[in-house]
Amino acid sequence: MNKLFKNRKGQNTVEYLLMLAVVVGVVLIAGVALKKYMPTLFASIQSMINGAASTLGASGGNQ
Repeated sequence: MNKLFKNRKGQNTVEYLLMLAVVVGVVLIAGVALKKYMPTLFASIQSMINGAASTLGASGGNQ
């Protein structure tokens, strides 16, 4: 009877599948959140870069 309870290969497989399902779920939720906020983030970064480039162009750069 003890040998029957010590054979846990099936339990390990189920545990790994559950962990994989949780990781996939977290990645999907993060992807949806990033898809929602990425356009505004990239627009903000673009405006910062354009502002820095125009400031650099107005000052003449390294002379």
